[in-house]
Amino acid sequence: MNSKTRTRVLTGITTTGTPHLGNYVGAIRPTVQASRDLGTDGFYFLADYHALIKCDEPSRIQRSTLEIAASWIASGLDPEKVTFYRQSDIPEIPELTWLLTCVTGKGVLNRAHAYKASVDKNHDAGKDTDADVTAGLFMYPVLMGADILMFKAHKVPVGRDQIQHIEMARDMASSFNHLYGEHFVLPEAVVEESVALLPGLDGRKMSKSYDNTIPLFAPAAQMRKQIAGIVTDSKAPGEPKATEGSALFQIYQAFASTDETAAMARAYADGIGWGDAKQMLFERIDQEIAPMREQYQALINNPAQMDQLLLAGADKARQLATPFMRELRQAVGLRPLSSMAMAASKTDTKAAQPSFKQYREKDGRFYFKFVDAKGQVLLKSLGFDSPKEAGQTIAELQALGAQGLSDLSHTLEPISSEIRAQIVENLRIL
Repeated sequence: MNSKTRTRVLTGITTTGTPHLGNYVGAIRPTVQASRDLGTDGFYFLADYHALIKCDEPSRIQRSTLEIAASWIASGLDPEKVTFYRQSDIPEIPELTWLLTCVTGKGVLNRAHAYKASVDKNHDAGKDTDADVTAGLFMYPVLMGADILMFKAHKVPVGRDQIQHIEMARDMASSFNHLYGEHFVLPEAVVEESVALLPGLDGRKMSKSYDNTIPLFAPAAQMRKQIAGIVTDSKAPGEPKATEGSALFQIYQAFASTDETAAMARAYADGIGWGDAKQMLFERIDQEIAPMREQYQALINNPAQMDQLLLAGADKARQLATPFMRELRQAVGLRPLSSMAMAASKTDTKAAQPSFKQYREKDGRFYFKFVDAKGQVLLKSLGFDSPKEAGQTIAELQALGAQGLSDLSHTLEPISSEIRAQIVENLRIL
């Protein structure tokens, strides 16, 4: 299947810590499964630029990059079938970030969840609004927008808390397209409702910030010990136990089959002892993870091999990024000065022609207008939900002429008979 007919899916993991079971269940395992879909063109990256916003320990970022890359590969990601790269190996990404910065309103960034959370925290503590807020934290959504838009991703798998970033990337793309022409694809967020959100050792969400994680590729003895430390209630063996609200049961369910989960639920009802339940959890997790440990450790022990693999992925990614960045530089006017005379000639030629112009209004909808050679507006559309719909209507008008004005009247502002004749004549010129 040609990559042009496949759905391009993009996702990244920030390199700030050791991958844990929550990362595996929520991000690594689902992306590996998705990468095997022949209808998907997968882009998977290590978000080490993003890591700089959260972490100022260079060795930790470097180690995390190796661990996450090795985890992805050991879990079954095939670099030959996807584009797998390190964000910082693509210099076009920070360049695109700047172009997007120049079309993104500060008011949009003021509403970003991470920034608002920092502001609220400062207000609650009686501090200055922007105390300890870096420009990197504030600009984080623009960098994420560049990650997505650079490779014209159609779908971006995210948690519900990340949907806003995809909406912001769409706004950036629309603003740029309105100013400079249709260059970017507008991405869509994909929220995987079936992907489990694992609790940690203390019952809260498994997270490095809570220090309640179980490392994905910890040695078996260490994993067994950590699982033994999962917080449970005080019910003794023989007493029925509730599955709802049980962190142990939730983690088991994320690894077990439907039949295995049902069997564990019956064991809870029959009063299984917590020690036995924790042993069952360890054995079920180890059944899935143990076969991957050897390859993971081999990759960890050979960072040079991982570097080669990531640089090969970067070369593959830049085959798209470099020419696209050249196109975008041309669009915004970052051009060789020698091209001025040719551009002026083309502009003069185009000025003598009627044309359609697409744009987006403050209501979020997409419109077009038809102007004659002197720039006089002859026709305006009503709003469309997407630029694609607007473009399709333009194409029909160009193909059908006068008939199109009648057939598509429900998408157009009212037209007088006098103006209709001018429109038809100008459509003939096109």
